[in-house]
Amino acid sequence: MRKCCGTFADWDAASPVLSERMSTTASLERAATDTEHRTCSGVAAFVPADRWRLVRLALLALYAAGYVYWFRRNGIIVDRISVVISVTIMLVLGHVGRPWYRWRRLALDLVLYSAMWLAYEETRGAADRLGFPLQVESVRNIDRVLFFGTDPPVWLQHRFYSPDVVRWYDVAASVVYYTHFVMPVAVIVVLWLSNRVEWVRFMRRLATVLVVACVSFVVVPTAPPWMAGGGDRRNRLDALAPVARPTGRGWRHLGLDSFVHAWETGRDWANRVAAMPSLHAAFSLLVVVFFFPWVRAWWWRAVLLAFPLAMGVALVYLGEHYVVDVLAGWVLVGLSFVLWGWIERRGRLSRAAISRSALAPVVDNSGHVDTCAQIDKRVGRSGVAPS
Repeated sequence: MRKCCGTFADWDAASPVLSERMSTTASLERAATDTEHRTCSGVAAFVPADRWRLVRLALLALYAAGYVYWFRRNGIIVDRISVVISVTIMLVLGHVGRPWYRWRRLALDLVLYSAMWLAYEETRGAADRLGFPLQVESVRNIDRVLFFGTDPPVWLQHRFYSPDVVRWYDVAASVVYYTHFVMPVAVIVVLWLSNRVEWVRFMRRLATVLVVACVSFVVVPTAPPWMAGGGDRRNRLDALAPVARPTGRGWRHLGLDSFVHAWETGRDWANRVAAMPSLHAAFSLLVVVFFFPWVRAWWWRAVLLAFPLAMGVALVYLGEHYVVDVLAGWVLVGLSFVLWGWIERRGRLSRAAISRSALAPVVDNSGHVDTCAQIDKRVGRSGVAPS
């Protein structure tokens, strides 16, 4: 005769919903731990070795080397279509040797990821087709109210910018600005490969920010400072004093001319009036806020918080955004975290309530756990199986 259910692993297989609920309270964790030491006879679980792990690591290392070579030769990949293709290649390499259900999940995730960025690309020219007017003076006036009649991009460039001299902060501003094209994508890939639960949490917030921003780009197309200062040859404006757009000259100073050329080529295809809110500012803060609870050392927290501030200053100094664009991006990130924090918290409370209700007969107030046979009766299984 074979004995009763064995360990809680057997029970988990029969009742996965109850098993998931059990992890929601400390008392149930203690109960599960205690039960593991009082197991009935059963089959020991084991995890097979991942023979493809070294292959995947080797492929990803080759991909990284190829990316660095491309970076030095052609510059960073900035257009969204190429970014989607590069991310797809990286995730496919990271899935070599994985079971088929993981490939199906990857395909679905890539479709959603691609759709998100394609929606952003579709905002280019959508405002013109739909007849929404270009915002030029409104955002400038908000900045003037915030800074008592001063235009921050003009003020910063008047005091710190020189067309003939590249200073250290010009290089720093260029580097900080370009992290926008690398860091969010790197976080998405690393989280997907290492912890899909956290990837889902991150993507919920990022997608929310992006969707709201895309709607704003269509409904409220906004001329950035460099355009408002007459920097666009196709649409001459004079709402500001002339504002330079020295975004790439820090990289030129480092000898990466091809890098800047690739960016400027891709920039011509970008949505030039997608300025309100600033996605550069939003994504820099989103990454920091997402990982902030994981960082305990106060100096690392200070470094993290300095990054979105540096991004904000760089955006204004380079003539890419007004201060109000930066603030709008930060506010949007805050709202996305509040929204999804509330939704996820309600989900946890709901699952905890279901857990307590479902497992109340299994664990009493003293922490006592029913025997295997009693558990089987609770979940509707026979206590003894025929041999």
